[in-house]
Amino acid sequence: MEFETLLLEVEGPRATLRFNRPEKKNAMNPRMHLDMNLALDQIEAEPDVKVLVITGTGNSFSAGMDLEECFLQPYEDPQLFYRTNLVALKWFQRLKAFPIVTIAQVNGYAFGGGFEVTGLCDLAIAAENVKFGLSEINFGIFPAGGATWAVTHNMPRKQALHYILTGDTLTGREAEQYGLVNRAVPAEDLEAEVDKLVGKIINKNPVTLRLAKEVYEGTTMMDLPRAIDYDQAKLWELARLTSDEWINVALKQFEKRSYQPGLATYKRPEAADDAQRSA
Repeated sequence: MEFETLLLEVEGPRATLRFNRPEKKNAMNPRMHLDMNLALDQIEAEPDVKVLVITGTGNSFSAGMDLEECFLQPYEDPQLFYRTNLVALKWFQRLKAFPIVTIAQVNGYAFGGGFEVTGLCDLAIAAENVKFGLSEINFGIFPAGGATWAVTHNMPRKQALHYILTGDTLTGREAEQYGLVNRAVPAEDLEAEVDKLVGKIINKNPVTLRLAKEVYEGTTMMDLPRAIDYDQAKLWELARLTSDEWINVALKQFEKRSYQPGLATYKRPEAADDAQRSA
């Protein structure tokens, strides 16, 4: 499927999704919101994909919402205004809970919604010189649609409030310092750094990756006894869905000293991959 505002490539276990409105610095308009939902549908239906990388074309990741198309133009029609922006909230929520690993490859300007997508992805790597910002305060509102949630769940309180209240920008290097991204690297190394991270993830069991995300999200607001009960239930789920691969394959290989878990990943049998795809 081709999209008006996105470019999607699926290569084996990796999907790459690019915001593609470079003439608008990849600002998110209503068409892009619709396209994102369709693209996520397509990626989720791909049985082999383990990682989704999100990036932008041109010199921007995303400048955030298209202020004219999302706000000014539909404003006089309350129902249209509501529908236009509700679509965005749906795909933001889907991205946060997406069943495969998501990586933001932040190649350029990331403001508002672009800042939010960075915060919603599981992992993020940025070029050192990119600019992040929450400029909403500069046109009279606060970061909404989940943007405030994204900054408060990725950055310390004082830094989060500073950028929310001032509209100041921060660099990729500062974003790394404050926890918004995992790493900031020279722009020329960005793709290679993301490729390296993808390479580490695609060798893992896809069911384990999904359940590891679910356990993390599910236990963040639990006390320790409830968290242990929850993760034990998920371990039983993992065992059932993978035929105890962690015991029957991974630890059997460790028993033969064919790999060291602290340094490498066990070799997964193709038969297990085929069985999981057909499940």
